[in-house]
Amino acid sequence: MPRTRFAVATAAVAAATLLLSGCAGNTPEDAGGEAGSSDGTFPVTIEHALGETTITEKPERVATVAWANHEVPLALGIVPVGMAKAAWGDDDGDGVLPWVQERLEELDAETPVLFDETDGIDFEAVADTNPDVILASYSGLTQEEYDTLSKIAPVVAFPEIPWATSWEDMTLLNSAALGLAEEGEQLVEDLHAEIDTALAAQPGLADAKVLFSYLDAADLSTVGFYTSHDTRPGFLESLGLPAPAVVTEESEGTDAFYVTVSSEQADRFADVDVFVTYGSADGAIIEQLQADPLLSRIPAIAEGRIAILEDSTPLAASANPSPLSIGWGIDEYFAVLAGALG
Repeated sequence: MPRTRFAVATAAVAAATLLLSGCAGNTPEDAGGEAGSSDGTFPVTIEHALGETTITEKPERVATVAWANHEVPLALGIVPVGMAKAAWGDDDGDGVLPWVQERLEELDAETPVLFDETDGIDFEAVADTNPDVILASYSGLTQEEYDTLSKIAPVVAFPEIPWATSWEDMTLLNSAALGLAEEGEQLVEDLHAEIDTALAAQPGLADAKVLFSYLDAADLSTVGFYTSHDTRPGFLESLGLPAPAVVTEESEGTDAFYVTVSSEQADRFADVDVFVTYGSADGAIIEQLQADPLLSRIPAIAEGRIAILEDSTPLAASANPSPLSIGWGIDEYFAVLAGALG
């Protein structure tokens, strides 16, 4: 399968893994705590959209902000001292997604300090964990937020566009910051193999044009959908699934991860094979869409080719792929998409 979205971090990772000084560290401890390395030396320098970050010595206390960055150290056997609290997809309300909880249990580790980011980054809480590095390569950090966090510890920000970092690039950048570049590359390779196996089990998806949308039953005057810059459709495109024409056209004209199109332009969605949207488990949204005089003109909607991800569930959250969620839910996710085709 083609892999088109994780070349972004190549230069940054190359810079991060230069043998600038020092000696290689130790391999990471299973229970976390010390970010050792079998291949990394320090200092390392990582270039990103908000500047250049130099980490002078191997981090022993790792903090993460924003979505899923904590999954990289956890996957590599390192338990962060603090990480963002899960505010969506958390089925039991403990602030930790199930695949993260499973990994913590495997490492026999306590839940790290959870940063409540409901109203933005809690800088005081981050500072209280006394981190040596702050991982945020998948995030939407502003320059001001980056500058504030940088007063606490070196920060690894996103490589180009806010909230557009692929899971591969997130893994490569964050692992390089930990001195674990080779381990990060191996993790990417292993997960690619797992994804390919899951996709091969659903051959009907091979050439499907999937539109990842947000459809509000209370207002069907517009169709909202995610562009190729977003990690949800970007992930599917990286696997070789072609993008619908409307996604390609809108993505070329913006850096935004989400756009809306008037329902009066329903003909622009004619080549969509599957609409993916969040909704209730009863699938009520399908009947509402098919009853709409404009949206019912779209073949995929008229024929019921709509994949529902139950809102705010772990499966819905896993559609935004990350190092630990892939192994947890990729088979079920692909099955839901393929089921809509049937």
